[in-house]
Amino acid sequence: MKVLVTGGAGFIGSAVVRFLINETPCKVANVDKLTYAGNVDSLADVAASERYEFHQVDICDFGALQKVFATFQPDVVMHLAAESHVDRSIEGPADFIQTNVVGTGVMLEVTRAYWNGLEPEAKAAFRFHHISTDEVYGDLHGTDDLFTETTPYAPSSPYSASKAGSDHLVRAWGRTYGLPVLVTNCSNNYGPYHFPEKLIPHVILNAIHGKPLPVYGDGSQVRDWLFVEDHARALYTVVTQGEVGETYNIGGHNEKRNLQVVETICDLLEELAPEKPAGVERYRDLITFVKDRPGHDMRYAIDASKIGRELGWTPEETFETGMRKTVTWYLNNREWWQRVLSGAYRLERLGEAV
Repeated sequence: MKVLVTGGAGFIGSAVVRFLINETPCKVANVDKLTYAGNVDSLADVAASERYEFHQVDICDFGALQKVFATFQPDVVMHLAAESHVDRSIEGPADFIQTNVVGTGVMLEVTRAYWNGLEPEAKAAFRFHHISTDEVYGDLHGTDDLFTETTPYAPSSPYSASKAGSDHLVRAWGRTYGLPVLVTNCSNNYGPYHFPEKLIPHVILNAIHGKPLPVYGDGSQVRDWLFVEDHARALYTVVTQGEVGETYNIGGHNEKRNLQVVETICDLLEELAPEKPAGVERYRDLITFVKDRPGHDMRYAIDASKIGRELGWTPEETFETGMRKTVTWYLNNREWWQRVLSGAYRLERLGEAV
């Protein structure tokens, strides 16, 4: 199977590419613009594979995408390319609208033209898998409520609104044009190769450098945490076994308050990195509460029973095992994140852009 992955140099996208190359016989074309969050260092382990190719292309570039489709001839599209940082969307929403809404529209039109030209058997087997987020649902007010695949959309931030818009476009192309689409909405991902601006890697790196660990508000916001390698496996399950037109929620069954997440990291570092920076007695002492961000959703929680019931997927990692693997990875892979923090990863691209 030939899989075209958009955003394959990002956090989740690179996990998907590594999974496809290392765990399946698939051929992969990675299409990524290489914005600040795109890091080909995350693909070093698979870059030399004969089944992997990289194309530095903006998903808003119709002509460039057409060329990739024409030469690679994908059987499946896994569309992950997106701007995804909530704080950045509040500061500058235009990029999120351009990439997440306009870019998805361009992807759908390029895909539709390609799909319409396929032979009947290939056309019937083709899939367009759109990877989205649970943030499109807004937040939950009760302690027992869960997001299901039929929960109404109520996005709170420019980021989640742009992802909601892209979800609607995908479903519309399925309904109007018959494009064989699948949609997945996932909870918060974490794990190796996570860009340092995100909560978990940010806390790990600040802690080992003796810097404050910022926590919004009182840290009571609740998120469901999904280990990124579990997510990659789930996405492959959906694209190969899912029913066309269906939506599948993917969650880790790990609801934690943000403060709990930070405290868990601190406690793991006490064990795994006991030699602390000068002046630090306990990592927890670095926790600093800061002003909450505007429109901050209080609770997300995924009901992932459908994908388990219908496709047999469940996460392999608990929060405790996944977080231990994550903290250990950052401690053992300093070169990766040091190149991110210094900016060197943007200056020295691994592999050749086509």
